[in-house]
Amino acid sequence: MRGLILMQWVEDISELEALYGTPGAPALRKVAQKLTPEYRKWIMASRFCVVSTVGPNGTDGSPRGDEGPVVAELDEQTLAMPDWRGNNRMDTLRNIVADGRISLMFMVPGSNTIVRVNGFARVTVDEDTRATFEHNSRLPRSVIVIRIGEIYTQCARAPMRAGLWTSGDESEGLPTAGEILAAMTNGEEGGQPYDEAWLARARETMW
Repeated sequence: MRGLILMQWVEDISELEALYGTPGAPALRKVAQKLTPEYRKWIMASRFCVVSTVGPNGTDGSPRGDEGPVVAELDEQTLAMPDWRGNNRMDTLRNIVADGRISLMFMVPGSNTIVRVNGFARVTVDEDTRATFEHNSRLPRSVIVIRIGEIYTQCARAPMRAGLWTSGDESEGLPTAGEILAAMTNGEEGGQPYDEAWLARARETMW
């Protein structure tokens, strides 16, 4: 591969437009500014999404999942996502408090369609809002409220190329989280004991 210094970079939007051309009518007309019946049905079937945010320290992409719908509808232009237990890094929440711009990619196992939402988010600790997500007497510590700017379907080619839902389990031989942590800390933390303890703890404290 050629060195980075020798690469030919695209420096102007007009270069991109000349290279790729203009999007077809379907790519533009599928965009909605609120939940339509079809987009509502799709998003409410999704138990998993990827949340992307941006803040003063850079960008962040975070996976979010739940037992049922990963978000709730507050109204046709507003979604709510509970912030359940995680690693307490708060990368997503920090970015939202600082900036607010947000993008979500909703996925449903078996479907190559991905529904995307771009909008603006805020974090609330309102008791009534948190209470709507009560699970086994536990509440999320906060809720992300997303004002929808646009909703549209993503071209299905990427998951099709990857065989995302058809290639089966390909994780054999990959390093575990504990092994990665052990390598990063020169063995001071992580390893098999970490993996075993973490899995048990995660199952007990998923919410």
